[in-house]
Amino acid sequence: MDPLVEAALRKWPNVPHCHGWLALDARGDWYMRDERVQAAGPFPQVKGSVIRHDKLREFIHRNYLRDERGGAYFQNGPQRVYVDLELTPYVWRLQPGVTQAQAPRVTAHTGEPVQQVDSVWLDEQGRLYLFGTLSSVGPAFGLVHTLDMLVAAGAVESGQWAPQDMAWADMAGHFGFARMPRP
Repeated sequence: MDPLVEAALRKWPNVPHCHGWLALDARGDWYMRDERVQAAGPFPQVKGSVIRHDKLREFIHRNYLRDERGGAYFQNGPQRVYVDLELTPYVWRLQPGVTQAQAPRVTAHTGEPVQQVDSVWLDEQGRLYLFGTLSSVGPAFGLVHTLDMLVAAGAVESGQWAPQDMAWADMAGHFGFARMPRP
């Protein structure tokens, strides 16, 4: 967490949390959802405005955490801005291993490298998920980005990853995350 954010938390410890204003889609893009967008429909049917400002995205990434109930949030100064998720709290990007014998390198949409991949999952729609470890939050669950499925397929075909089947509806409960955190 940024030092300025930690200082703001000490100065204003009781700022109410914010819900419904920030969302993460299945490609790792952030969306702002003002009152007009929220009134138009739920995420992801109505997404809102994609955040393209690099410094703002980097700030969100550095301060992206989760609470004890599995709600993903961005600590914006003293306020927690909870994140509505299209699918998962993380979107994984893959790079091929240096050699064919090495598993792909995995990075979260926040830019943080995954320390290890613990398990690989496949849902009924053929989407691939990884459960791994991030130094910032510990155990983390996410969707493999669609652009990286060729790299993932290589890891599966070579036997480095062995996907297990799980219904999409069961994943949030099993991996402990909330798609639409609310008070």
